[in-house]
Amino acid sequence: MIMTGRRKKPGLEGLLTTAPSLVSSITVSSPAEVHASKGDTVTLSCTFTSTSRPTSKMTVSWSYRPQSGGPPQSFFHFSSRAFPPPHGQFADRIQWQGSPARGEASISLINATLNDNGTYTCSVRNPPDVHGSPTSHTVLTVTPKAPSIRFSDVVVLLAFILLPSAVITLILIGRMLCPKKQRNKSKVYRSPIEVTEGEEYGIHPPGAEVKRATCCDLYLMDLEDEEEYYNLKKGPPIDEGYAQSQC
Repeated sequence: MIMTGRRKKPGLEGLLTTAPSLVSSITVSSPAEVHASKGDTVTLSCTFTSTSRPTSKMTVSWSYRPQSGGPPQSFFHFSSRAFPPPHGQFADRIQWQGSPARGEASISLINATLNDNGTYTCSVRNPPDVHGSPTSHTVLTVTPKAPSIRFSDVVVLLAFILLPSAVITLILIGRMLCPKKQRNKSKVYRSPIEVTEGEEYGIHPPGAEVKRATCCDLYLMDLEDEEEYYNLKKGPPIDEGYAQSQC
């Protein structure tokens, strides 16, 4: 006896069980590398996109793995509010810069040091978005700051170089504009016969023009010339019993 039957068509329940399940996902992005100098304030950027609107259940975590290696160390957490590290390497050096409504989960690292070199991981959870790429990594490289030259240092350096040069230049210009008077070739003492009357005492005859020494002459005068000049100004010595004739 041959029995025949109809093949049962799959119902609605079968279609629901065989249909692929639609699952929400989240994507987190951050720069692959960040470079900074020692002492700088570094922004560690982290953005995310989610198919669900961020709620109070959304969380952000930052972890750090040293450049020398080792397990990651969680140092920052956000859940409705920021929880910066109270102690350890990053104590009082982390500031929350994120805005969940705009898909921002960034932080700032204050006063970066060479010990901060390593890999930083940003993790975002926004239930029911639990799949996708909820983490992203950034390698931070901190280098010593190059020595900078302050403007005041440049001014002092220029003053030490230019000021002496300017003084020397002024002296040379003064010597060019006020040439030194040539000294007499013979400085031998002349006899009274060769000397005009009164000249031996520095007394000039009436009506004769007496050339006064100018500032240039005094400035450029040798020491020996200065002594001779001031001795002439003092006049002849007055001996006892000497009386100048009034005739």
